[in-house]
Amino acid sequence: MIGLPLAAGVVDVHAHWLPEALFDLPPGAPYGPLHDRDGELHLGEVPLSVPTRAMSDVAAIRADMAASGLGVRVLSAPPFAFPVAGGAPDYVDAFNEALGEVVGGAEGTVVGLGTVVLDDPGTARVQLERLAATPGISGVAIPPLVAGASLDRGPLRHVLADAAALDLAVLVHPMQLPRPEWADHYLANLVGNPVETATAIAAVLLGGVQEQLPDLRICFVHGGGCAPGLLGRWDHGWRTRADVRRSSTRPPSETFGELYVDTVTHDPEALRLLVAHAGKDRLLCGSDHPFDMAQADPVGFATSHGADAETITANARAFLGA
Repeated sequence: MIGLPLAAGVVDVHAHWLPEALFDLPPGAPYGPLHDRDGELHLGEVPLSVPTRAMSDVAAIRADMAASGLGVRVLSAPPFAFPVAGGAPDYVDAFNEALGEVVGGAEGTVVGLGTVVLDDPGTARVQLERLAATPGISGVAIPPLVAGASLDRGPLRHVLADAAALDLAVLVHPMQLPRPEWADHYLANLVGNPVETATAIAAVLLGGVQEQLPDLRICFVHGGGCAPGLLGRWDHGWRTRADVRRSSTRPPSETFGELYVDTVTHDPEALRLLVAHAGKDRLLCGSDHPFDMAQADPVGFATSHGADAETITANARAFLGA
């Protein structure tokens, strides 16, 4: 749990940070390493259109918070720093220790979501216990898919169960996994990210995870990806096919409202649809800072098309266990 009082103001639950000492990324990272070229970040040879300071410098992050009207920002690793290939306990420990130092001295203005190894449930449990004991850290960030398995089975299912038992929040962030048909037009992000997220949400709802872990506090970013537009189709499948409903007792549209979702939709109508399905009490302000797909004016967008500042702030505190 956080263990520190949060500062006043709107909470941004979706923002990224990585210290320069960890730019090499975990062993087996599919894109790395991350490096600086004249003040701009590159992932391998790919420019990210992100100033290096915006990712690694806490002072720059806090300056952006002030400009955006945010009182609190929740920092997690960028998805390319997730240890998806295994064999990365030292990298994970180094990230979590650095994050603990940052949030411990931020006077409640910066909160952390740590990370864990994804190939060893025993080691992941120990790392989660350390996160739970670290002031200023409220939970863990994970990818939606590992080794062909989503959140209803395999290593990610173990992480969810342990996080729920330890009263840790979970934020699920897509990996932007490459596929041949998404090679052009930035489709690995524009299509891939929302599809990865929708797949994970379907696994949680149809896999009965939310029913099995009623104390789990889990947030899906990018407005839940494609899921809000697919709930009707999922419900129809649940009612008409025994294999769809075999692991759950309620249709997906009912359990969807028990998940947290952020406001990074880039479309007022998409955000209104999200609120219609999730309800205002599950809506969290997000920015996706500092990436090029970040939501411009996160507070203004969330409060103009989603819910008022008091509601999204209270929601974030509930999600974080504050």
